[in-house]
Formats: sequence, structure tokens, C-alpha cells
Amino acid sequence: MSSSLDITAATVEPALLDLPWHLPLEDWPSENIAALPKGLSRHTVRFAHLNDHVIAIKETLPELAKREYEMLKQLLKLDVPCVEPFAIINGRATEDGEELLSVLVTRHLKFSLPYRAMWSQGLRPETATRLVDALAVLLVRLHIAGFFWGDVSLSNTLFRRDAGAFAAYLVDAETGHLYDSGLSNGQRENDLEIARVNIAGELMDLIASGNAAPGVDAVATSERIVAKYRELWAELTGIETFEAADRWKINRRVDRLNELGFDIEELAIKTDATGTKVKIQPKVVDAGHHARRLIRLTGLDVEENQARRLLNDLDQYRMEHPRAGADEEVLAHEWLSRSFEPVVLAIPKHLLGRLEPAEIYHQVLEHRWYMMENQKREVPVAEAVQSYIDNVLVNRRDEEAYLSPMTEAITLPNAVPSGTIVVAEDDDEIDWRDLV
Repeated sequence: MSSSLDITAATVEPALLDLPWHLPLEDWPSENIAALPKGLSRHTVRFAHLNDHVIAIKETLPELAKREYEMLKQLLKLDVPCVEPFAIINGRATEDGEELLSVLVTRHLKFSLPYRAMWSQGLRPETATRLVDALAVLLVRLHIAGFFWGDVSLSNTLFRRDAGAFAAYLVDAETGHLYDSGLSNGQRENDLEIARVNIAGELMDLIASGNAAPGVDAVATSERIVAKYRELWAELTGIETFEAADRWKINRRVDRLNELGFDIEELAIKTDATGTKVKIQPKVVDAGHHARRLIRLTGLDVEENQARRLLNDLDQYRMEHPRAGADEEVLAHEWLSRSFEPVVLAIPKHLLGRLEPAEIYHQVLEHRWYMMENQKREVPVAEAVQSYIDNVLVNRRDEEAYLSPMTEAITLPNAVPSGTIVVAEDDDEIDWRDLV
């Protein structure tokens, strides 16, 4: 190991010193590598074991590593879904003294998958749609925070299951900029166009390789993110005007935003000179309405759609177990100990890594409903849990530590700052971006 090794870490982790930083990432021995799926990247990326967790390591230029590290820290402070920066390591060199690229280290996001890990059986149209919808929500949240991404794509995003949908996380902030004054319409539209073109190309690649199920329309799916984004942006930021007598529409607007999973921190309300017209516009919108309510009541920290599903089950429990004068928090604790925890504890230890506990609970509820529909009878929860374990969960791959395929060094030249990529002179392969 080079004596000039320079480590900047967010947390104290001496075990970082034990990793083979004197080797290029592509030459790291298998005992250091965690077999997790990775998406396409312009850089060499590896997952590695570090004590009892997994880290993602990306080789890049020192200035880019520092910039992305700081950018991810800022995004986390703004509560934007993204990977957690862990460390920057500079001064790497081989045992022969040859300089190596710096690395950016981030924590592996548990139970997350790149979009390419989802087409083992062929990417289905409905899955592609849900992925794009999740990316649209992420892009809106980034833009509200004043973040211009510059390289929006499925490849630069990680996805976690969220009660039948997906939650998207930014994984590559290298090309991004954060503006305190917010983004212009031109900047937002630029990001949106980049997303449309990149998604179309990524899906075309899957279709051409035979890894997409019949019915996946790359162009139509890529256009969906534009429509979905504009629909959500208008709902979150749009101005609404109505008669003064219709002031109930203020609460209706707030309720609609809550249903979408957003809270309003500020609401601008103006009347005209006559007092007959009222104009309202959300000023600060914060995502995670249902997740915050659930963590307040139960301590469970889950994705937004999972929280919505669990809260619905909690509300059903309250209706089935009426207690005059009982606090909501008391009934929530009862639901946690009598409904949620018994289901999770019933899962065999060797299957616990297949899905997040909240996702397992959601799927058990869905499985039970289908059993009752098919069998036309009331199915006990314990029976539904056992059926789910035997017929569904055992057939799922482990998404906490997905063991196949092995990580590979894949590069993709897309939207990279000038001077950061070296292309071989004999590289005649056509980039799909030249064809879109």
C-alpha cells in the first residue's frame, strides 16, 4: 500500500485501510468483492465487503470524486433519495509506484437493484412503466430541491420495491448542480429531454438483446416520463384560482397532495382587489407524508407506498378493534405487536434477505386477499403467511445480497464532462445515442 494514501471518510472505519487500494479495481481479488448486480457505468465500479456491510467503489478523477462526495452530502441534507457518501480515497498507487485513479466510496443501498437486474425473465411492459413512474417522482423531487441532474437515466438510478411500485434513488451525481435559487423552466426541460432520450436508448438496448418481454415500447415508455413529470409538477407547484365562496378547495388541494405522498410546508394564498377570487400555490413541498405518519406512530421507517399500505392495514385494525378513548399511538402499538411483527417473525431466518420486512408484509396481505378471492372463504393470517412462504417467497431471489450476476466492469460513454473518458481509436461500436 502506498504511504501517500489519503482517506476522507464520513464515519470512522479503520477497516478501509485493509482493502487492496494498490490494485486497480478491475484487478481486485474475489475475496474482497461482493457479488451484487450493477448497472452500466462510465467508470469501473465494484462492490466490496467492509466489516458487516457492503460498499460501492467507483474509480474516477480526484476532483470529480470530491465534487460528487460533497454533492451527495448536500442532497442527503435536503432529504433527497440518493446513495450515502462514505469516503474519498486519493493518493493510490501500485506497488511499482504507478499512480491510480481516486475512488468515491458510497454505502450500498440495501434491497435496491439497478434496472438491468430486473430483466432476468424479460422486462415486462408494466415493470418498465413502474420504473419510469418512480424515476419521474425522483426527478420532480430533485428539481423542487433545486438540483439539475444533467444525466437522467435508468442506469444512474437504483430502485427499491415499494408496495407494488418502485422507489427511485439517485446513484450518480457527477454531472449535477445544486442551485439555491431553484431551476429555470429551461433547465427542467433540459433534464426531462435527457431523461426521454436516455430511457428510450436503454430500453432499445434491452429489446435488441432479447431481454425485454413482448410489448415493451421503448419510445412510448420514454415519453411517459415526460407526461408523468409534468402532471406531478403541475399538481405540486401549479396555481389554482377559484371563487372566494369555494374556500373548501384549499383543503381539497392539500388532501390531493397528501394522497400523492407530499406535505405542504407553505401555502401562498392571495385574494383579488374585490375579495371575490382566491389564488393558491404551494410554496414548499416535502415528500414522505405517509412515511412520516407511520414512523411517528410505530417507529417503522419504510418507503412511501409501503407506509400507505401499512397505514391502511392499521386503520382496518382500528375499525376491527374499537376502543373508546384509546389514543391512536396505543392502537398503533397494538397493531405493530399483534399484526406486523408476528408476520415478520414467521419468516424463516434464511429467507429474511429476500425482501424488506415492510414489503413482505404488504405481499402477505396481497397473497391473503387472492387466496380468499380464489377459495371464497376467510383465510387466517397464519395460513396465508405459510402459503406465501411456501409458494412465493422461496422462489424469490435475495434482494438484500443478490448473488447473481457477478459484478462486472461495464462502461457506457454518456453525458460525461469533457476530458473524463478515453476512447480507443479502434472502437468502432456505434453508440445508440447517435441514433436517437
